[in-house]
Parts: sequence; C-alpha cells; structure tokens
Amino acid sequence: MNDQKLRVGVVGLGYAGRTALEAFSELPEVEVVALAGLETDVLKELGERHQVPNLYEKWEDLLADEQLDAVSIGTPTQLHTPIAVRALEQGLHVLCEKPLARTVAEGEHMVAAAKQAGRVLKVIFNHRERGDVAALKHQIDSGQLGRIYYAKAHWMRRNGIPGMGGWFTNRDLSGGGPLIDLGVHILDMALHLLGEPDVTTVSANTFAELGPRGRGSDVPNANTLGSAFEVEDLATAYLRLAGGGALQLETSWATYRAPGDNFGIELFGTEGGAKIEVQNYTTTDTLKIFTDVAGIPAEVRPATGAGRGHRAVVAEFVDIVNSGNWSAHNGSEALLRTQVIDACYASAKAGREVVLHD
Repeated sequence: MNDQKLRVGVVGLGYAGRTALEAFSELPEVEVVALAGLETDVLKELGERHQVPNLYEKWEDLLADEQLDAVSIGTPTQLHTPIAVRALEQGLHVLCEKPLARTVAEGEHMVAAAKQAGRVLKVIFNHRERGDVAALKHQIDSGQLGRIYYAKAHWMRRNGIPGMGGWFTNRDLSGGGPLIDLGVHILDMALHLLGEPDVTTVSANTFAELGPRGRGSDVPNANTLGSAFEVEDLATAYLRLAGGGALQLETSWATYRAPGDNFGIELFGTEGGAKIEVQNYTTTDTLKIFTDVAGIPAEVRPATGAGRGHRAVVAEFVDIVNSGNWSAHNGSEALLRTQVIDACYASAKAGREVVLHD
C-alpha cells in the first residue's frame, strides 16, 4: 500500500462492529473513512467519537464510497455473503465477523469471489489469539504433549440466549443457534491447536428445550423481530479426524448447570495433556499442563497474558493487506469450519453420521 494509509469502512454498530472500529482506529497505518448502521443515534455518536467523516445507514451506500480499500463486516450473519461478495467484486479486501456464512453454499460463494478478485477475505476467530491458547500452541508445537489423539472442547452457558425474538434466534437470519455462534469458536480453537487435521465424519445432536419455552435469557433484545425461537439451545458433536484422532464438541446458550459462561478445551496426548478452562471470560490461571516428572504425575500452570483478541486479528488483517501477499488469504480455512458446522446440522437432522472426507 506504499506510504498511504489503508482506508477502511466498517459495517455494523453492534458489539462486533464497535470492537472492529476501535481496533482499526488504534492503528496509525489505518484511516476509518466510513461507518454504516441502521441505529442513527449510535451511528452519529460513534462517528463523532472516532472522527469518521462518512456515515451511512445502508451498507450499499458505504460500498459506493470510492475512497475505500477494505471493509469490515460486523452484521447479522445473513448479510455476510451479500456484503462480502459485493465488496470483493469492487476490489476491496474484507474482514468478516465469524461465522463466515450461514451455509457452505454461501461460504463457497464468498471464497470464490475472493479468489476471483485476488483480494483478502479474513474471518475474525479472536479466541485463538488468547494468551493461554498461544501458550498451549507453543507447548504442542514443541512436542511437549506428543501426538494428540483425543480432544474435548466446550462453550456452555446457563442463561445466555442472546436476545429472545431477535436475529440470533431466527434460523433464516442466523443459520442456527449456539453451534454456529459459539461452537464455531471452539471448533476453530481446537483445529488450530491440533494442527488443522481434516474432519472425516461427524455425528451430532441438537436440542431446543428451554428457548422455545421462553427460558434461558436474561438479556432482552431491543431489536426484537417477534419471531419464534427457531434454533437449538444445546448441541453436541463427535468428530473423527484424519489420522485416527477424535474431537468432542459441546455448546449451549441455555441449560440447567452451574451459573456462568464457561468455555475451554482439554487435550489428551501420548506424552502429556492440557486443559484450558475459562469462566466468565477470565484470562488468568486458565491453563494446566499435565505431565510426569521423574515418573510422578505433575501439573504445571504456566503464567499467560490476556492476549489481544480482536485487536490481534485486525492488526494481522492490516499486515496481510499491506504485505501484498494475498493469495493464501481467501477465506478457505474459515470455509472448512462452515463445512463442519453444516455437516453437524445435517447429522442432527438426519439422525445419523455424516461423512465429509473418505
């Protein structure tokens, strides 16, 4: 990009959009030149706070801004594909909130557009940027755990449906419930730690026991659509991995369990094991390494930093765009996550195992 600042437009005024806006605004090599969202009061306030010169209610008008080099998408999932494809076709780079898309077909459309345009398409998987995940990845890559043959990953909430009657609980708008919302995070975390093995088969179940009865959410949604609860509130899946390994996923928005918002992963290797356990987004004392010292079972608790989360992903996106080396960053890795999530929903619906790769 030479010495010129990367000119970015941000679409979406919710948590995802605001977080991206803040991260971009902190980078000296970036200028946020446009912001779009339907909440006019919020749009004006954020525009003034971050000194964004061009404010739009419609994303289509933002993409018509000829100043842009890149766009950041922090909208409900059903808008990821139309915004990303339009932006890529206009020659813009795209940073998109997870998940990539509601379905494999939509995700394939996005990846194809990125390849055709020769532009960057990157999805925000911010939890792999946690300090404990980075520390555990280092342990794995250095051989401390040996060959990992089994893993369990979870994200479980007691009361965490993100707004009854809003877009999250509308299947057409979201693509699904906690499996596509939270499960895609822990799936990404697990596959990242395990070295990106192919998923060969999946066998999944989904349940909707509390949400349809109006239970499981203590956060009202101001932008309610008034729709019924159309998605699952708990999902579990068993994934067979190439090479003989296995991964168990468990995720819920609402279930009768201990209070709180809990996620993590447990790994079982030939030379050691590890566990990350995060309660209510804490960042300290979350990682344990299980090993032997002189033949005696031992537990090590490495000190880890918080990590930079969204800010690390945004900074990496900017570095990739500025590097000019774009061909390897077309959303294909994120599409693999969408393929697995899609297969899980298909398995749950059919009541049988689904094969992804022979």
